[in-house]
Amino acid sequence: MTIAVDFDGTIVEHRYPEIGKELPFATETLKMLIKDRHRLILWSVREGKLLDDAVNWCRERGVEFYAVNRDYPEERGTENNNNFSRKLKVDMFIDDRNIGGLPDWGTIYRMISENKSYYDIMMERAGRASHDDTPKKKRWWQR
Repeated sequence: MTIAVDFDGTIVEHRYPEIGKELPFATETLKMLIKDRHRLILWSVREGKLLDDAVNWCRERGVEFYAVNRDYPEERGTENNNNFSRKLKVDMFIDDRNIGGLPDWGTIYRMISENKSYYDIMMERAGRASHDDTPKKKRWWQR
């Protein structure tokens, strides 16, 4: 899969424009995803030196992105491409602005590696095999 990953609030605590502390297991999980042959794209609002700082921070920890703020490394912006769009064409976004917030990195890895939804994993944790096993509400005539 091709996966876009946000930086501030996702890989590190949100301290923009500074770089916050790493969120637990973020870089380890990203390295595992790279090892599993996923293409990771750093997708950040950061630009210029602030973006370079984030890329270098990740690189120092062994996380090398396939591309940064673009679909592929060689992609050029609007100067040579009238059809350029900043919207990435990826299979998944990992971002702290998700509805419901950012799951922990262990859950994120399970969702990707086991092809499970967040709901499926939460049902497993609750002791149910799947959403089909949820207790059915009794109707008034069944009481």
